[in-house]
Amino acid sequence: MNILVTGGTGFIGSNIVEALLAEGHNVCITGTKNEVNVENVKFYKTHLTGLNWTALAKENIDVVFHQAANNDTQDQDEADMIAANFDAPCYLFNMLYRFGCRQFVYASSTAVYGNSPSPYIEDQTPLDPLTPYAKTKAMFDEFAMAFAKERPRTNVIGLRYCNVYGCGEHHKDRRASMIFQIMDRVDLNISPTLFKYGEQSRDWIYIKDVVKANLLAMTHQGSGIYNCGTGVATSFNDILKITNALLQSNVAANYIDNPIADTYQNVTCCNIDKIKAELGFTVDFDIQSGIADYYKNGSCNFWEPPSEDGTEVVAEILRKAIGT
Repeated sequence: MNILVTGGTGFIGSNIVEALLAEGHNVCITGTKNEVNVENVKFYKTHLTGLNWTALAKENIDVVFHQAANNDTQDQDEADMIAANFDAPCYLFNMLYRFGCRQFVYASSTAVYGNSPSPYIEDQTPLDPLTPYAKTKAMFDEFAMAFAKERPRTNVIGLRYCNVYGCGEHHKDRRASMIFQIMDRVDLNISPTLFKYGEQSRDWIYIKDVVKANLLAMTHQGSGIYNCGTGVATSFNDILKITNALLQSNVAANYIDNPIADTYQNVTCCNIDKIKAELGFTVDFDIQSGIADYYKNGSCNFWEPPSEDGTEVVAEILRKAIGT
């Protein structure tokens, strides 16, 4: 198939591209040159509204994976966030539909739930987006489902990502997962900074499971929004315990007051019954086996990959670290 991946040089997008190329698809991407290096694809400039639409029309796109976004969750410029995360993808979807595309998969976020009680359920109301980023994701969810309803032979699948981690995020700096950031600090024997007192928790989902969900969405007949997580939340303190066990360290956290308490999600955790039932999605990696695989396959300087068959050995060490 002919496939467009927006944000194809980003963390999640580049991993999707790699999987699509492995399956033999023709892939073109939007992206930037200072992220992940992606080869064997046709590259378009990053700004969606500035695309060469005439050229893109000739690609005969069958499926789009829309991953591009302003994903700085603390950016308070609401107008800029709306332009990037709502206006641009609305225009993109309409143009691609005109060009004949009928399969749309896009990145939403569990940020739309805010501090609603967890585990989150897709049709719960009202949503509670706490930041401009979260608000634009909720806005686009509403647009996407209306877009699908108005076009009966079009499939639109939104994946509400929980907290994604894994290979390919090293360029994201402070926007990288806290798993990456804690590992980086511990490797340097520096105390990672956590909000008091580290018991906030996240539904961490490994990048390989996220890619799996996207590939299932690529062939799904029907439209809907789906939580993309594991259904299990793990605290920052436990991530630090896992990291200390992994790197054979004993680094303590530096706890500080939370300066963004009003817009901070203390717990993220998804109910994933819907994505299991309708897309056939199952989680392959729990937090221990995900971090073990990350450790084995990561390209960052604090990883020294174990032996080829070492993933399960490492995963067992990590399970013992947090008593599971």
